[in-house]
Amino acid sequence: MILIVDDNQSNLYSLQKLLESKDFQVETAGSGEEALGKALKKDYALIILDVQMPDMDGFEVAETLADYSKTKDVPIIFLSAVNTDKKFITQGYASGAKDYVTKPVDPEILLLKVKTFYNLQEQNIAMKKTQQNLELEVKGRRESQVTMKSQIDHFHLMLESLPQIAFTLNENGIVDFVNGKWYQYSDTEQSFPKTHPDDHDIREELERCRKKGKALELEIRIKNTVSGNYRYHLLRITPVYDENRIKNWVGTFTDIDDQKKVEKEKDEFLSIASHELKTPLTSIKAYVQLLERKLKLDKESPEGGFVTKVQGQIEKLNTLITDLLDVSKIENGKLKINRKSVNLESVISNAIETILQTHDEQIRIERHGTKPDILIPLDEIRIEQVLINFLTNAIKYSPENNQVIVTTFVDEEAQEVRVNVTDFGIGIPDFKQDAVFKKFYRVEESSLQFQGMGIGLFICAEIIKQHHGNVGVSSIVGEGSTFYFTLPLN
Repeated sequence: MILIVDDNQSNLYSLQKLLESKDFQVETAGSGEEALGKALKKDYALIILDVQMPDMDGFEVAETLADYSKTKDVPIIFLSAVNTDKKFITQGYASGAKDYVTKPVDPEILLLKVKTFYNLQEQNIAMKKTQQNLELEVKGRRESQVTMKSQIDHFHLMLESLPQIAFTLNENGIVDFVNGKWYQYSDTEQSFPKTHPDDHDIREELERCRKKGKALELEIRIKNTVSGNYRYHLLRITPVYDENRIKNWVGTFTDIDDQKKVEKEKDEFLSIASHELKTPLTSIKAYVQLLERKLKLDKESPEGGFVTKVQGQIEKLNTLITDLLDVSKIENGKLKINRKSVNLESVISNAIETILQTHDEQIRIERHGTKPDILIPLDEIRIEQVLINFLTNAIKYSPENNQVIVTTFVDEEAQEVRVNVTDFGIGIPDFKQDAVFKKFYRVEESSLQFQGMGIGLFICAEIIKQHHGNVGVSSIVGEGSTFYFTLPLN
């Protein structure tokens, strides 16, 4: 908006119409005092000021406007028909004017000057607003940096106070912070602690999980830099997300060496007990078979039924001892996985057929999804063991519904195949689903109703883990459960 100041109403009117004809917004003032009042209340891009006015001339108005921060940068064009001498023009510029035009005024020249100063002032105002916005943004960023630094310092202080070895990694998996306990097992910040030759390589396992965007959990032995001894630690490295992007990773090594020693003593006992039980059990099984052949009992007779039941209980005990031996092998790192290229669909079919032949009840096992008629490097016997365990549990924990669904998916992008076993049984509460694959864990709600030691799923999880796959479960109480495992295609 432009302010025109002149004590002559005809001059005001003619200038106003001239500027408005070119789409300028115009206000007028008939005196210096009125001009000052308006200039302090509103923002003007340009002031056209007459020099010769009663009471307060144009020079005084310009000098007064220059004293106020609000109006000091507003450009002023002086108009004068009387004060045309050089000294007045000089005084006009000295009082803060941008230009001094003498009358009579050439309308085209005046419009050209008005447009020039008007545009310059508009650009100046825009630049000031941009500068103010930039200053606010810089201030905001500085405050954010201070806040972030405070949060990071607090986070690092928390990590320093932890009893575990704690560290963080950037999004590329490079270590960028370690607490003091790190240096008990590593000489440098960038190098992970040295692991036992028989254990997994931390960097390789981390890269495998990082590519999938998944957390890493690993029991591993690391070497103490002072004593030179290897101690068992539980390594956990978890991704931290910023929206859908991994911002960094947080990791800890928790010393579980004492716990592992206790477990080892227990596992040694189980191993010895299992081996000692295996020999007499084999003899009992053989004697019962000889007794059955010798007596030639009719299976429909009570005596024949008793012998059959004894054989059934011997098989259950034999399965239990075999599982205990598998647990012992797992704990001692001696569970053998003999991989060879096998047709996975054939393995699934064999497991289903075994279940159908060994269960007298009316069991319905349905096959859904894409049948993976492909060769995959795996241990056929162990994968069949996993499938039979999943199917047996599905039947066992669905006493009111004997329907089981086996579904398979092949994910070409992730280069893996997934096998689901779904039942419609009692289900598992949400907060207990993560624990069902732990050793000797049993869901309390089912432990009294259904027999078992809680080691079958633990063995399955270890078998799939050694195949570089994953196991999991999703379940709704009262509706059923889906246990699944994945296997890499190569």
